[in-house]
Amino acid sequence: MTTTERTAFINGKIYTVDPNNAWADTIIVDKNKISFVGKYPDAEKLINGNCSVVDLKGKLVLPGFIDSHAHIVIGGNYLLGVNLEDCKSKQEFIDRLKVHVQNNPVGWVKGGNWNHQNWEKIELPNKNWIDDFSEETPILVHRLDYHMAIANSAALKLANITKDTPDPNGGKIERDIKTGEPTGILKDKAITLVSGVMPKQTNEQIDTACLTALREAAKYGITSIQDITLEEDLLALKRIHAAGKLNCRIYARLPIDLGKGKIKDFINDLSGNEKIKLKSVKAFADGSLGSSTALFFECYNDDPENFGLAMDYVISGELEKLANYFDNEKLQLSIHAIGDKAVSDIIDMFEKIENENPKWDRRFRIEHAQHINKKDIRRVAEMGIIVSAQPYHLYYDGVWAEKKIGSKRLDDFLPFNSLQENDVKLCFGSDYPVVTLNPLKGIYAAVTRDTENKNHSNGLVPEEKITVEDAVQAYTIDAAYSAYEENEKGSLKVGKFADFIVLEKNIFEIPAEEIADVKVEKTIFDGRVIYRNEK
Repeated sequence: MTTTERTAFINGKIYTVDPNNAWADTIIVDKNKISFVGKYPDAEKLINGNCSVVDLKGKLVLPGFIDSHAHIVIGGNYLLGVNLEDCKSKQEFIDRLKVHVQNNPVGWVKGGNWNHQNWEKIELPNKNWIDDFSEETPILVHRLDYHMAIANSAALKLANITKDTPDPNGGKIERDIKTGEPTGILKDKAITLVSGVMPKQTNEQIDTACLTALREAAKYGITSIQDITLEEDLLALKRIHAAGKLNCRIYARLPIDLGKGKIKDFINDLSGNEKIKLKSVKAFADGSLGSSTALFFECYNDDPENFGLAMDYVISGELEKLANYFDNEKLQLSIHAIGDKAVSDIIDMFEKIENENPKWDRRFRIEHAQHINKKDIRRVAEMGIIVSAQPYHLYYDGVWAEKKIGSKRLDDFLPFNSLQENDVKLCFGSDYPVVTLNPLKGIYAAVTRDTENKNHSNGLVPEEKITVEDAVQAYTIDAAYSAYEENEKGSLKVGKFADFIVLEKNIFEIPAEEIADVKVEKTIFDGRVIYRNEK
């Protein structure tokens, strides 16, 4: 940004997300902290020969976006693998994979992000579609929700999966109705049967994936990510930080079943680290809507025998034991729950923990809470549970959700306004690489409730729309609160980190439908410009 230690950003429309000083035109940064936010006449005396000046030219400035739920390394690997996200048919899916295999005949084919719900004919992929051009190349490509994947015969063979292989707890191997042979479709824990035999990535490969995803984050104005972090991912983030290349603040959530000793060691190791923090553990209660594994009180409309899939450690009671242990260790619990029954069951577990364990500032989190009954919204509010939601899921899932669960349950689909009216703390993220990292697309979805097919003239469940201001707050100060960091970032105030962004257009003034296409002009992290949109 500059060689001087003080920089004044002047002539901006600065939305601070600070209710006591909502709008300003000048920010002054000393090293990596904000030293002034206000009006230019009050700042003039602080601007001298040792101060660099940046003219914002009337552009909108916001605090750096905080993605409250992302998978950094998985996202980087997706960017480096085959991209099936925009395939609209079986043939496109086959052709895209065929070209990729021809160009990359050695090693595993990974990536994916396919979505059969958006194809011309909705049908699950089958290994028979891809086996003839991949006899020597194992393939494992995930559906966009990462709760379902397709493996070819070469991959199934390496994993010793046959028609006699039983379904693992918390997972399902799809089988041909007539022959009983695996079709290649694997759900939730069944995916690990194949991923477990893949060659381990080298440190260099993991670091490359991580840096690739972080560059993508900077492009979209993201200065903090609350990551769902595997052990090897955290080691990569530490290496990148040690090399001085970590241009993002990370709030890590390790798997709850990683091991008590390992998690404690990581916490001790990261003590005092300004850029990587570990104060939470993550668990799964169910799967996803698109994979028909989200757990509901009522069956799926398109699969009357199916109510969804509870994870194995939920069924065994092991999750509750682990949750109790880590709550007593004062680690925040972040639990994935998408179906209304999974959400309700997790609230029950949180309530039991709160009643039985010593009091502390828990800030329980439900990740996704995509379908939540109105009665459970009241319970969430009463207990101060944070809802960590992903608004852009509505854009895609809203196209086909009614076919899966019916119109009645759509009223409970990402009920943002109902949550806010009940004073529930709501933080937003992407679940990247499930959908784009771009928070502006998330704001657009939360404000308009548009779906990809534009079938709802006033948006899907329009009474659940929220304002642009509320959506920005969910990506900034409320996201910071969800990670115990509201005093360090999330708004533009003196003493907070100098993490902020400049947008090409003012999202408070343009039509809401245009917000999704707005670009970030600059991303400032730790007082330095880390991304500049070169037009």
